[in-house]
Amino acid sequence: MTVWGLVVETTVSAGDRKHVEAYVPAHVHGTRAEALAELERRARSYSPEHPRSPRRRRLFREGDGFLLVVDGAWQSFAPRFTVAELLDDSAAPAAPAAPEPEDAPGEPGTGSDEPAERIEGAERYDDGVPVKPTWLGRDDLP
Repeated sequence: MTVWGLVVETTVSAGDRKHVEAYVPAHVHGTRAEALAELERRARSYSPEHPRSPRRRRLFREGDGFLLVVDGAWQSFAPRFTVAELLDDSAAPAAPAAPEPEDAPGEPGTGSDEPAERIEGAERYDDGVPVKPTWLGRDDLP
């Protein structure tokens, strides 16, 4: 299934520091038409930081997206909304690896799923509680 990125390019800051930044607020899995419909919904409800006192809003449809022109008291701002097919993502989760073999049951501190009372040879207090918990020393826990 195709993954579409909803890209917003907007003006940030003001004066000499004013510049355009792009960000991807969402991804859509499906058809280009579905992605464009979601993008239009977001463009219609978008509330830009600038201008602070908008006087007029105009939403235009263009090739792969929309252009929102917001007129303020002193100047206009024009966020651009584009739909683009995602081809590569360096931060995408890795494909699931092959499952690792499970630890041998009965070895204390190895992450065994066996309850502590079933682990043989574990040192215990008089009430039966293990002296060394099974989770102690595991490196797979946060």
